[in-house]
Amino acid sequence: MSGDLVGVWEVALSDGVHRIEFEHGTTTGKRVIYIDGKEIVRRDWMFKLVGKETFNVGSAATKATITIDAVSGFAYEYTLEINGKSLKTYMENRSKVTGTWLLNLDGIDCRVVLEKDTMDIWCNGQKMETAGEFVEDGTETHFTLIDHDCCIKAVSSGKRRDGIIHTLLVDGTEIAETSE
Repeated sequence: MSGDLVGVWEVALSDGVHRIEFEHGTTTGKRVIYIDGKEIVRRDWMFKLVGKETFNVGSAATKATITIDAVSGFAYEYTLEINGKSLKTYMENRSKVTGTWLLNLDGIDCRVVLEKDTMDIWCNGQKMETAGEFVEDGTETHFTLIDHDCCIKAVSSGKRRDGIIHTLLVDGTEIAETSE
């Protein structure tokens, strides 16, 4: 990478946390976008120094846009939007529709993500095979992680405001949820 790096963002998606880097050469008109160190967009000799670059992130091809705005003279502001929302708004909303747990199993760091709307479960970028069942007080979604029996229990909180509480159990032991 050259000295034209102007923006770095960390974006947490179901398939992992992705690092987005943006280079903007204001003298050459160059725009380069890297995701997790891999170059995905390169435009050289762009005469218009402001504008937008749209690209996809992650295995679900989540739409991302970097907006380049002139603030004064030769100063520029760079903002990242995910699915049409500012990164801050996207991440706040995401925390409502997903549950994330970080744990270490047999010496391996695992990031387990539950998509509450679809009940899909991801671990370290891989969508897991699951089996769901209705139980007396809610539902249980079972899956296996490195030969460990895992289960995400969905139970009503009894309070309309709090909604459904999701709990990850690994070999019967509850794991605390992480806020990303």
